[in-house]
Amino acid sequence: MRTIDGFSQILIDEYAEVLDESGKSYLERVRAGSQRMAKLIDDLLELARVTRRDLQIRSCDLSAMAHDIFSELGASAPERSFKVKVAPGMKVKADEGLLSIALDNLLRNAWKFTGLENEALIEVGCNDSEGDVRTFYVRDNGVGFDMAYVDKLFGAFQRLHSETEFQGTGIGLALVQRVIRRHGGQVWAEAEPQCGATFYFSMPAEVVVTDLTAHLKAGT
Repeated sequence: MRTIDGFSQILIDEYAEVLDESGKSYLERVRAGSQRMAKLIDDLLELARVTRRDLQIRSCDLSAMAHDIFSELGASAPERSFKVKVAPGMKVKADEGLLSIALDNLLRNAWKFTGLENEALIEVGCNDSEGDVRTFYVRDNGVGFDMAYVDKLFGAFQRLHSETEFQGTGIGLALVQRVIRRHGGQVWAEAEPQCGATFYFSMPAEVVVTDLTAHLKAGT
């Protein structure tokens, strides 16, 4: 896919004078299609790696992780107006690499679906602990979704908004679910159309490494 994209770009750059507008348009469509397919392949490979890699459990600073991700997002779109609220001192025992993947997908999801807001607001926080389980959340004031379709939310390739509205491969939330399940936790969401969404994930104090074979056979 990257080779197709690369040679298409060479044709546009070096042979523009012999291509009419239709030819250039076709090549741009080839590039866009190959880029989408390459991203999908990368996401599927990431989904497989999340399922199979060994967990390396250690203390993770979720607050610092969120600030780092927000810094990257802000730098990628300096023209956007947005506010973030990150609760301080959020720490959890987890595989740092996998937890970073889950949080990155949740925050990028919130970033994407607040893109039409004049001033986006994204919050990362933690509810009161219940026994040995802590519940964290990512809340935004974006487009939200209809809870009638919440059961589709964490399935691979499931989308509640068209790609013409919001780009994506439909893999991100499936990745989040598998990461959290591997840590013995759960993930769920609440939302309302045009009123934002809140994604919750629970993490046990002591991580129990879970086998996802049954979930994979069930297609979840």
